[in-house]
Amino acid sequence: MHDPSAAESANLALLTVQAMRRVDAAAIGSGTSGLTLMQRAGAAVADRALAMGGEKILVLCGPGNNGGDGFVAARLLVDAGRSVELQLLGDRASLAGDAALAAAEWPGPVGRANASLPDCDLVIDALFGAGLSRDLEGNARALVEAVNEAGQPVLSVDVPSGLDGDTGRIRGAAIRAQETVTFVALKPGHLLQPGRSLCGHITLADIGTGPAALGAGLAGAPRLFRNAPGLWTLPALSASSHKYTRGHALVLSGPAFKTGAARLAARGALRVGAGLVTIASPASALPENAAHLTAIMLRPCETADDLDDLLVDDRLNALLLGPGLGTGPATCELVAVAASAGRALVLDADALTSFRSELRTLARHLRDGEARAVLTPHEGEFGRLFSGTEVLAQDLTKPERTARAAHLAGAVVVLKGADTVIAAPDGRIAINDHGSPYLGTAGSGDVLGGLICGLLAQGLEPFEAACAAVWLHGDAGLRHGPGLIAEDIPELMPAVLRDLAPSVS
Repeated sequence: MHDPSAAESANLALLTVQAMRRVDAAAIGSGTSGLTLMQRAGAAVADRALAMGGEKILVLCGPGNNGGDGFVAARLLVDAGRSVELQLLGDRASLAGDAALAAAEWPGPVGRANASLPDCDLVIDALFGAGLSRDLEGNARALVEAVNEAGQPVLSVDVPSGLDGDTGRIRGAAIRAQETVTFVALKPGHLLQPGRSLCGHITLADIGTGPAALGAGLAGAPRLFRNAPGLWTLPALSASSHKYTRGHALVLSGPAFKTGAARLAARGALRVGAGLVTIASPASALPENAAHLTAIMLRPCETADDLDDLLVDDRLNALLLGPGLGTGPATCELVAVAASAGRALVLDADALTSFRSELRTLARHLRDGEARAVLTPHEGEFGRLFSGTEVLAQDLTKPERTARAAHLAGAVVVLKGADTVIAAPDGRIAINDHGSPYLGTAGSGDVLGGLICGLLAQGLEPFEAACAAVWLHGDAGLRHGPGLIAEDIPELMPAVLRDLAPSVS
């Protein structure tokens, strides 16, 4: 199991609002004043504002510490020669603590923020931070909507105002920022939709809280990570590596005229580095598959008994069932045999839908067979599989839903989407923001299943294999862009892997 080091955690760990409060408290307790942290945060905001350009800057400050950051940034921008107008949402006399101290250092007038915005080149949004706990209404909501309607570039402090830092949900209304500056670590709301789409480019600023304070913040918090290299390491080759040391992936095919999904998956497994890949196919589909395959091998497989016979060969160490396989009892029987073999196992598409509302049965198969399994549902498949469980409660965030699903299933769960979440039964959760909407094309998910299977065949543990495959899949989409089809994704793997793969030793 790969557990990120302290250095990696500092870069990849995500802080909930409560965890961030613990970081601040620990830093202050160790001798760094709250005002010093605020001054450093404001300086980071001012630096980004200067980089964005513009001479006339409107700084909108809220009534809390987020507003205090805005007061600091405004003062520094004046010192840098910019024309700054500062407006406060609320009464200056009501400011307290460090925000009041920061406001006292502001040398200019303080206007009252309202929906009638002055002309400017840039808006700094320092109204509300990640800890907003209620929906915006009244003047606050009108101001946020006015900023969006004005269409000026916006630099948000911590998160765009109106965005829930833990969930990425909109609290009534939220600002659409061109850029966001946040501090110490990213928050889940920066990566989860719709928050991710509202933040624009995100700058992570170090304000000197230190590793000890970060550790205090993470203690007892959910093990939340941003999915990126460092959270996982790709399989390494040595000079003595050969195809039999790199694993053998087995992908089950559907019947004739429903074979394409399995071939896409198999190609993904081969391109990501599995030494051998075999498609197990009904006899009626053998000619169809053979017409399209070269390096990928074929074996006949009609029934669960046939699969059981194939798995006598323990070199078949990673299996993928689901793409184009068909739904119903026959697929359930295949899954039961695959799970009982105790191999690494990826279940997708029809393999999941066949267990509609039968999660306990599937979980029992996985548990009894000691399968190291990864489930890869999209939202529809997720809803069908976990129907009737607490996982579908409306008040849960996407990471919470995925984590509970992983616990109930006893498997890693990849809940696919624009903000794919990967969760392990042991409580680790990764949120992926490295992707592209161009991946939303037929067969793309089949390739992802194959990538996971191929990495499992090479020995990666299920959580690491799932996280790595999701990132590699996303990187392929980002590299290709418009016109992407599923067949392109495996062919992009050499370029994606070349930038990441460890050198041969």
